[in-house]
Amino acid sequence: MFSSPSHSLGHAIPVNAVPIDKIAYDERGLVPAIVQDYLDGTVLMMAWMNHDSLQKTLETGETWFWSRSRKELWHKGGTSGHTQIVKSIRYDCDSDALLVVVEQVGDIACHTGERSCFHQVEGTIVAPPGDTLSQVFQVICERRDNPSEKSYTCKLFAEGDNKILKKIGEETAEVIMAFKDDDKDGIAGEVGDLLYHTLVALAHHNVDLKAVYRKLQERRR
Repeated sequence: MFSSPSHSLGHAIPVNAVPIDKIAYDERGLVPAIVQDYLDGTVLMMAWMNHDSLQKTLETGETWFWSRSRKELWHKGGTSGHTQIVKSIRYDCDSDALLVVVEQVGDIACHTGERSCFHQVEGTIVAPPGDTLSQVFQVICERRDNPSEKSYTCKLFAEGDNKILKKIGEETAEVIMAFKDDDKDGIAGEVGDLLYHTLVALAHHNVDLKAVYRKLQERRR
């Protein structure tokens, strides 16, 4: 693995720290590059790199790919402004595929305006999956925006902070008791309940879960 510093702007990755010449390019001199969001793991797109585009990516700290149709290098977001700031790059066990972890500027990777190129399921546009918390948060936000009388989540939203914050307090106490009892299955369940109700509170106050992830990333440094 080779990593770039975590900054809001692209920074060069030391070229001499990267085995560019050891990557197993195919007969066309290309290697597939899967691009993944650094916060929630969403797969954003797949494109092709060659030796020169990989080196350009390392030198600039932003993604560059090889266009098979135009036969030229292209800077992702160079026209739209939706650039990708590289956080790290990994290559697989056979060195014939790359995983490029990025901060997606504007949160749009697809030329259609969607966040991810992988947004279709049987012709229907759906949000791409991220980590489990992000998926749960997405469902909670959908409940907030499209209320249903049968939904427990919608009932929480209807009763507002008084109910939501009371539940967070109750779940916090239950988490503490589960830890005191050293009940591992109980701990997992109670922490899950606490996380769920906290996500409801975030959605109720229109705070994106990715804002929390960014805070954690900042503190991680």
